[in-house]
Amino acid sequence: MSGRDDAGGGNSAYGRKAFKRSRAHFQDRITADGRDGWPVEAGRYRLVVSRACPWASRALVSRRLLGLEDAVSLAVADPVQDDRSWRFTLDPDGRDPVLGIRYLSEAYDRRETDYPGGVSVPAVVDVPSGKLVTNDYQQITLDFATEWTALHREGAPDLYPEKLRDEIDAVMDDVFRDVNNGVYRAGFATGQEEYEAAFTRLFRRLESLEQRLERQRYLVGDTITEADIRLFTTLVRFDPVYHGHFKCNLWKLTESRVLWAYARDLYQTPGFGDTVDFDHIKRHYYQVHTGINPSGIVPLGPGLSRWTTPHHREELGGRPFGDGTPPGPAPRGEEIPAPGRP
Repeated sequence: MSGRDDAGGGNSAYGRKAFKRSRAHFQDRITADGRDGWPVEAGRYRLVVSRACPWASRALVSRRLLGLEDAVSLAVADPVQDDRSWRFTLDPDGRDPVLGIRYLSEAYDRRETDYPGGVSVPAVVDVPSGKLVTNDYQQITLDFATEWTALHREGAPDLYPEKLRDEIDAVMDDVFRDVNNGVYRAGFATGQEEYEAAFTRLFRRLESLEQRLERQRYLVGDTITEADIRLFTTLVRFDPVYHGHFKCNLWKLTESRVLWAYARDLYQTPGFGDTVDFDHIKRHYYQVHTGINPSGIVPLGPGLSRWTTPHHREELGGRPFGDGTPPGPAPRGEEIPAPGRP
């Protein structure tokens, strides 16, 4: 999710220009063998996220499930960024305490002066140099799962099992195109035809996912994989923001028996719900996208207490962590309050 408008216009441009998801410009990878010049190393890198952003939330979930909290430190940006970029106004003196910067754009500029693209999260920054390493939201979590294995916690699940990768990739491609990105294409549409096309593809895909998940607990295989993480981060935002703010309103998530139970199952799984901050989510979308919501009013609803109600998905079998174990409690300072009523 970009914090600096790629084509000018700032926050007010949302919904007033054709939407296009930019490819990650900085695609260096942090690998076990360091082939891109960035070797896996505990304590060297800092993950910068916004808890509002679904793309960044993937990295938060993966980091928790794999137990990488001690290996990769965390910087959380203010959910309400300005036109310059994501900012660290949640921290004392408005600076990230590790990187010493006020804006994430400063790490981008240290990597490439006058970089013209958007400043997006998730981003991984090299702490010693203060330079951005990567903003490749598609690859960061896959590398967490496959390249960082030496630093995984004991009992960490295999989120990208090799024998299932072709199927996982195919499912993730469909989810990305029609769901993860589809809600944005609908919400930022500048014309009726464009909106209706995205809307139709979104709900057709959700209905096909309903059919798939009616007979199995998880998207691929009988354990949680990267595919589930990617779908969850859109579903958890669906009723609070996408249904109303992005006009994705054929039905609510809570009106889908299967997807609502699936989303609650994941939410109640350690590593998922304990990374979700509904306050950050709602304030970001409703206060930043002034081209869509010029008043900046943040709605009080929907009620959130039902996220912790029984889902009964365990009746389908499956083992959330496979042969592994759930992660422990969230590290001190990273705890998220349980949802309640507005």
